[in-house]
Amino acid sequence: MDSFERGRYRRTASGITALAHLMGVLAILLVLVWLLHFRGGIHYDSGNPDRVFNVHPFLMVFGFVFFAGEAIMAYKTVSAERKVQKFAHMVLHFIAIVLGIVGLCAAFKYHNMLSVKHMTSLHSWIGMGTICFYILQWLFGFCVFWLPTASNPTRARALPWHICGGRALLYMAIVSALTGLMRKESLQQLGWSGELRMINFTGLAILLFGIAVDFSIGLAHYV
Repeated sequence: MDSFERGRYRRTASGITALAHLMGVLAILLVLVWLLHFRGGIHYDSGNPDRVFNVHPFLMVFGFVFFAGEAIMAYKTVSAERKVQKFAHMVLHFIAIVLGIVGLCAAFKYHNMLSVKHMTSLHSWIGMGTICFYILQWLFGFCVFWLPTASNPTRARALPWHICGGRALLYMAIVSALTGLMRKESLQQLGWSGELRMINFTGLAILLFGIAVDFSIGLAHYV
């Protein structure tokens, strides 16, 4: 293993990391309660367009935002050698991409069922941009940090950009999720109801998850 690979982060799981996990799980539970209790359930192959659509917010929160955050924190939460941490980081990001694409397909399927135009909202623009850049970020990381072709100086120069890009994409995913929740509120014209409060608390949990993840990795430094 070369000198670059022997470099390690000082990253023991901290209280802020535990808070990030808690906020992530809370966001998943809240979105599940919202979709199952208020929105009629989740089913990709349903003949009910609303149940098909519900796959979208669930996978975007659980499959994309949550797994993206967990992938970023893998270097703090996976207690193993550097290469195992890198592999966990890469696999979790890949899972986020796959589930995010399925969630995106659910939204397009819902629009097709109702003959609604695609990509008309700010939420859809941010979300599509996030998915596209996320895939490019993953491919960049795979080629530079996983394959043995890149030199150590190249990896050292690329690392800060890769970290900053990952953090920016996490916040883009969160902004996309929050604008999606706001769009759902406005379309449904919920008023001050129990469902509206559930959506608001879900959004807060997602935001706090992202902040906790960012603070968590900010406590690590390369040596």
